[in-house]
Amino acid sequence: MDDITLVFPKEDLEVKAMEFKKEFFDFGERTINGSFKLDYKDNYAEWLKIIKDNLSKETVNPEWVVSTTFFAVKKSDSKIVGIVNLRHYLNDFYKNSGHIGYSVRPSERKKGYATEILRQTLEYAKQRGLKEVYIACKKENEGSRKTILKNGGVLTRTFKDQGKEHEVFYINMKRGEI
Repeated sequence: MDDITLVFPKEDLEVKAMEFKKEFFDFGERTINGSFKLDYKDNYAEWLKIIKDNLSKETVNPEWVVSTTFFAVKKSDSKIVGIVNLRHYLNDFYKNSGHIGYSVRPSERKKGYATEILRQTLEYAKQRGLKEVYIACKKENEGSRKTILKNGGVLTRTFKDQGKEHEVFYINMKRGEI
């Protein structure tokens, strides 16, 4: 799956980003996992400022953690097929969310993009020096579970949040090639 590349969001991707967001909303989904508030922000420039501020301890909101957000873009046609957010470390607030959140736009699901997005994000995490990564998903989200397992995830625990059961997976970054 060498048609996907992770790209840090920029001003020139605004139209494609808003089309990406609209597709989720049109599909009845109001949450875009891994988008770090793209689903809540109507102003793309404000959202870009947030994710740029998230790159540094000096500028990140004190309630959050340093993180990097990427669009997953098809090289062949520059379409945004997904989004991913890597938290460089976890605090108490994020311990149940894990290091990585991601989404694939509804029209592009079940094509292997999530597995590739997670694989590339794990490579980036490894380059940044992370030794281990935790990833959570709702127990009912079979697609996400399969994606995590394909990338070496091992179920470590479950928890309930707002009546929904969630699973947390561990990936050892020191083990072999990601």
